[in-house]
Amino acid sequence: MAIDATEITQEMIDELKKRMNIVWKPRRPYFNTSANRDTIAHYCDGIGDMNPLYTDPEYAKKSKIGRLAAPPTFLYSVYWAAQGRGMPGVHAWHSGDQWEFYLPILEGDTFTYTNELVDVQVKESQMAGKTVIQYHDIKYYNQTGALVAKAHDWCVRAARKQAEDHGKYSDIKPAEYNKEQLDAIYKAYDDEIIRGAETRYWEDVNVGDTLQPVIKGPLSRRDIYAWLIGAGSPFIKAHGVAMGFLKRHQGADMIDSRTGLADVPELVHMEDSRAQTIGIPGAYDYGCQRISWLDNVITNWMGDEGFIKNLNGTLKRFNIVGDTHWMKGKVTKKYVVNGEYLVDIECWGENQRGEITLPGSATVRLPSKTQKTAKTTKK
Repeated sequence: MAIDATEITQEMIDELKKRMNIVWKPRRPYFNTSANRDTIAHYCDGIGDMNPLYTDPEYAKKSKIGRLAAPPTFLYSVYWAAQGRGMPGVHAWHSGDQWEFYLPILEGDTFTYTNELVDVQVKESQMAGKTVIQYHDIKYYNQTGALVAKAHDWCVRAARKQAEDHGKYSDIKPAEYNKEQLDAIYKAYDDEIIRGAETRYWEDVNVGDTLQPVIKGPLSRRDIYAWLIGAGSPFIKAHGVAMGFLKRHQGADMIDSRTGLADVPELVHMEDSRAQTIGIPGAYDYGCQRISWLDNVITNWMGDEGFIKNLNGTLKRFNIVGDTHWMKGKVTKKYVVNGEYLVDIECWGENQRGEITLPGSATVRLPSKTQKTAKTTKK
């Protein structure tokens, strides 16, 4: 069943383009179909999010929502916005997402989704020569049929052997830390601040304000497995279920160039030898996983009454096992549109080498003291 393309051909590109503008619906659910106490808890465990609005039912009952909520990127566990559909045997690197959120995700919500390939671009890259960038629009609907969110995602496709031969990332060295550095990392976990029930009002925010960083790392395989437990996988299935999947999706597996064994392409996130097959020096994180960390730093900052309207992240460099990331942010703008009190945030993930591997941005709606005063006066 294994297919390992040696190059991207024009025929492959033409076949891929035939899929454009066709709204695809799943044959079977990808992973989670509902937000409930267990699925939310597993997702939060998978990204290290300790916000009590998501993880403590008694706390959530006393909130204005009155029940558990889920982080906006919980929708990754409903369907990954990182889909390299088509072009069997050609590797896909998740490269970025632009999220728009319209409704909160609450305990008891159920979900369906659609996927549409909306653009295909052919480019030359330093990483693998001829590459294809494909763009998808994923739409998520709740049990009432309401649109909860939309994700515009893109991934880079390249022949694995070409990526290995180009060796663009061969200069990345495994992370090393001394005791003082590790102590500082562990202290950063203790310093994490979750705003929670202490309302952050729009009037109290100033342009230039910085967000309390959230630390993630040193990245371990444990962290990657925890992500999979919480967010699921499109490929990792067992025995006959796996064989049935591969029969329907020829080329969804991947051959290890050193051992000749075929298995899921996701082993690039777990085994160094698989990552090296595609030109990466070691196992690395999932793109969805890292973008969800931006969600974490923003929801910590905004408090229970804030709402993320959009969240954007572009994956620029790889996050290798052993690397540490500080998720950071700062306020760049505040304004009012159609009665909504909004704040724009520049956010990013920065590793121990000082590299920004994940530049991003977000817009957050905050409660206003003006609105609160008006409601009180009416009463």
